[in-house]
Amino acid sequence: MARQRPAVRLLPALLASVRKLGTIVAGDRVLAACSGGPDSVALVALLLKLREEMSLEIHLAHFNHRLRDEADEDERFVRALSRRWTLPFVSESADVRSHAAKKKLNLEEAGRNLRYDFLRRAAAGAGATKIATGHTMTDQAETVLMRLMRGTGLSGLAGIVAVVVGKPCPVVRPLLGIAGPDLRAWLAAEGIPFREDASNLDRRFLRNRIRAELLPELGCRYEPRIVAHLARLAAIAGEEDELLGAFVRELADEFIVRKGRQASLDLKTLPLFLPALARRVAREYLRELQGDLRDISYEDVESLLSLGEGKDLPLRKGLVLRREGGRVGRRKDRTPSKAYEILWDGRGEVVVAAAGMAFRGTRRKAEAGRSSFKNDDRTGVDLDPARLEFPLVIRNRRPGDLYRPLGAPGRKKLKEILRAKGVPVARRDRLPVFLSRGEIVWAPGLPVGEKYKITGATISVFSIRLKKGQTRRGRGRASGA
Repeated sequence: MARQRPAVRLLPALLASVRKLGTIVAGDRVLAACSGGPDSVALVALLLKLREEMSLEIHLAHFNHRLRDEADEDERFVRALSRRWTLPFVSESADVRSHAAKKKLNLEEAGRNLRYDFLRRAAAGAGATKIATGHTMTDQAETVLMRLMRGTGLSGLAGIVAVVVGKPCPVVRPLLGIAGPDLRAWLAAEGIPFREDASNLDRRFLRNRIRAELLPELGCRYEPRIVAHLARLAAIAGEEDELLGAFVRELADEFIVRKGRQASLDLKTLPLFLPALARRVAREYLRELQGDLRDISYEDVESLLSLGEGKDLPLRKGLVLRREGGRVGRRKDRTPSKAYEILWDGRGEVVVAAAGMAFRGTRRKAEAGRSSFKNDDRTGVDLDPARLEFPLVIRNRRPGDLYRPLGAPGRKKLKEILRAKGVPVARRDRLPVFLSRGEIVWAPGLPVGEKYKITGATISVFSIRLKKGQTRRGRGRASGA
């Protein structure tokens, strides 16, 4: 029995693939990215065959990376193909190496960014409904193996996506169901020329070593259909990742707190969820901040979930996250609060303008048998005036501030107490701290100093109360800080 020609085998497979995935539909105007290599040339040639089965309009696009001496010859070759097949053609070139250095990117990423920017602009100019690239089943298998080696999760196993939604139209990969060697055989049978890229033979690059060494070894010694099996793994992982992702996006709305253009992640209970769900919610948050997860690693996500209160997490591209009050958000570059210092004799009112607060001081006799006093309250405190020396000093906190809170066995850092109380950093820098003889007596929201508490021996009580909305000056006297 005569062996089937490659074209007879490929076309039904291609038709089935594009119909299943919806990569190409009748009436599409397709902008085909063509480098001149076998895969992209086969893409254009097969699209021409598909044009006989469904109504298509095909345009060619070529991006010259200027990375190889043969780059201009590749461009001339694709231009000649467009004339041979009577297809509209558009090209562009850029200095990828200079762009990579300027943007601090590797060559591969810089080239990809410039290439897809060009393709989107070309697609918009042509009124295309699809941008098609020549990624194959072999490319998919190589990608899965590369990601396995680097350590990946379910999303990484999905490999190359068949359809990427975006503006001005989706990017599609119609050849993901066909192996690269089959395409080469088809081109040879059809007598269609193509260009060879010598850099694909350079085994310094991991993908090239996988293509030239690992995949052939696996196919020869372990599993002849390894490429197809890895591609199927990618397809299954992609479908299940999409299903799980839809559920997680709904769950993420419970933990991502949005206020205007700002978004924060509530970490008070998220780490208590199953680790897989917590990681995915954290990834959704990072995706919202950055727009993608290209530079986010597994370790970044784990560090986010375990970030301590008041701690910073530097990520890529200058993004720094900070946890405050149980929530993680972008760290804001703060203007240091202006230092202030006020002397207060304890009588009448004192305005602390830098903190937006005003306080009133009063004295009264201690009531025998009374045990309820304000000792740990944001709105005020009751003190034993016999232990105080007036005037009191009111100032914002300073590095190294220590005091002994009510009931504590010894002195503690004010910074750590404020952090434990969940006081945001911006408020900490303006918070009024009351001192006597250089020792901290009290600060709003913190416990009274152990030394200044009311005891059974207290004769009179000195009370400080916060006056909300107070704006007029009291009898406090300010000194330069």
